[in-house]
Amino acid sequence: MSTSPRWLDAEEQRAWLAYVDFSTLLADYLNRQLRRDAGMTHADYGLLSHLSSVPDGALCMSELAHRLKITRSRLTHAVNRLREAGLVDRREDPADGRGQLAVLTDEGRAVLERAAPGHVEAVRRAVFDALTPEQVRQLAEIGEAIGGAVQRAESSRSDSAVLPWRRR
Repeated sequence: MSTSPRWLDAEEQRAWLAYVDFSTLLADYLNRQLRRDAGMTHADYGLLSHLSSVPDGALCMSELAHRLKITRSRLTHAVNRLREAGLVDRREDPADGRGQLAVLTDEGRAVLERAAPGHVEAVRRAVFDALTPEQVRQLAEIGEAIGGAVQRAESSRSDSAVLPWRRR
């Protein structure tokens, strides 16, 4: 039984294309800013930020993959690369003998602290300076609504391993 697609109307198409354009431009802009000013990628900054957001600077690898919404394999490569640079370390998880923790090093924290002011200014300049307070509230609500819808759509599938942070 074939059903016809639910095509986007003109305003939905406008919104979708605006999202595609700004998300691509914003990702590129933030990545270039961090590479230029801090010598790191936006993905690396995000990883270091997540580690810095917890009191001891340590997260189990599966939790970090979940927070970053990336595969565990991709996370392992990123952590190994940041480990070679002295920004992150790995150690056994005392709560789970099979698990590993990613741990922010003192050098990693220092690099993040040096990068943060320029990155926050770039985010402010590209996003928040362009929006009214009402639009900021709406953006947060829209992002939460779409994120929730995607997670519900993925969890309703019989193959929940399709979630990126559950893939190897």
